This record gives sequence, structure tokens and C-alpha cells, in this order.
Amino acid sequence: MSEGKRRFKAHIDGKDYIIIGESSTEHMETVVKLVDQQLQEINNLLPNLSKERASILLAINAVSDQIYKQEELDRLKKQIDDTK
Repeated sequence: MSEGKRRFKAHIDGKDYIIIGESSTEHMETVVKLVDQQLQEINNLLPNLSKERASILLAINAVSDQIYKQEELDRLKKQIDDTK
């Protein structure tokens, strides 16, 4: 394992995972909590959806949110640049 990387034990949707990365424990706890909550929401809304499809839907939602946040960040940066 590279320097700075650590192992983090996660429990998501009834399964245990080991995540290796450089993020803080607090960050990973927040990520795991959100993923588990969002997966539960998807499962509650669409109970007949397979775990694979629910996970893919969660990933699509996460990437979509990331794109929206990046667009907002770019817009704000442009506003700041325009005022200079």
C-alpha cells in the first residue's frame, strides 16, 4: 500500500467492504453513510429493482450531481473573473 493510503472498513447495504484511499476517516464515514442512505432510498422507492441496477442508478445520480456542482463552480469562478 502506498504511503498516505489507509484501509477503511465500510458496511453498505448489508455487506462489508474494505476501501483503500487517502481520505480521512471522517470523510469516508460521511461518504459511506450517504451511499448507504441513498441506496436505501432507491430500494424503498423501487423495491423490485436488483441490487446491481440500484447501484448503477446510485452511481448515475452521484455523477450527475458531480457534474451539476462542477458547472456551478465554473459559473461562480467566471463571475469572479468577470468582476476583476
